[in-house]
Amino acid sequence: MVRSVYRAIRPSTSYDTEPPALPELAAPAFLVFSKTNGFRHADAIQTGVKALRGIAERRGWSLFHTENGAVFDTPILQRVRVLVWHNVSGAPLSDSQRAAVQEWIEGGGGFVGIHAALDDSHSAWEWYQRAVLGASFIGHTMDHPRVPIRVEQREHPTMAHLASRWEWADEWYSFDRSVRDQDGVEVLASLDESTYEPRMKLLWIDKEIAMGDHPIIWTRRVGAGRAFLSALGHNGSAFHAAEYQAVLEGAIAWCGRLDEPDAERHRSETNE
Repeated sequence: MVRSVYRAIRPSTSYDTEPPALPELAAPAFLVFSKTNGFRHADAIQTGVKALRGIAERRGWSLFHTENGAVFDTPILQRVRVLVWHNVSGAPLSDSQRAAVQEWIEGGGGFVGIHAALDDSHSAWEWYQRAVLGASFIGHTMDHPRVPIRVEQREHPTMAHLASRWEWADEWYSFDRSVRDQDGVEVLASLDESTYEPRMKLLWIDKEIAMGDHPIIWTRRVGAGRAFLSALGHNGSAFHAAEYQAVLEGAIAWCGRLDEPDAERHRSETNE
């Protein structure tokens, strides 16, 4: 924990240069990335990777997990359908690796961002901040109250199994704006700020972080690609929960168009 806090205050600037050796990956395949040059959600990463492996095995998908940023070069990315950034923090990629990710997503790749993938440690990557996230992290609650999440789009395949009010406890993120009216964005779930105190209190910090309209899970079209962003997942317990596993399974399938008939998927990839 001490090391994680230190990394949050003084992020590493290390970039990987030698890519990992990938095993044979039968299609469809997805890549889970969990490098942390900043704060490390160690329990959430470990538990989440295990849950994602379980999803892959159940669905017959291939999964490759790495913390090596050199995996992001074009020949490797061409072998996968979906990229999952699982609690990634601290600007983990070089300029060339960022460019490869941008080209791949805009060309039709699927991207799932979980919790710390939405925090302010990515603010220096202007394209990611603007075109993928659409908002800047401004703080989070220090306690983790259990509150009702408003599920706004129950017809979406990531939300279909949830009730319209979904009780959940987490470290609640706030952002500098709502993404609701941005191009290509669909808000799937949001918070009612009257159900908890949107304030960040830590040592000398006492900061109001209310947003008003407060999306917490959303999707975005990024060029020909699809992105799914969820601020949930601070604790390992999140990834034990069957309902959140189902959200992530749906997110991977939707971002990778894995549940669409081949003809429909082809039309989507052609038209988007």
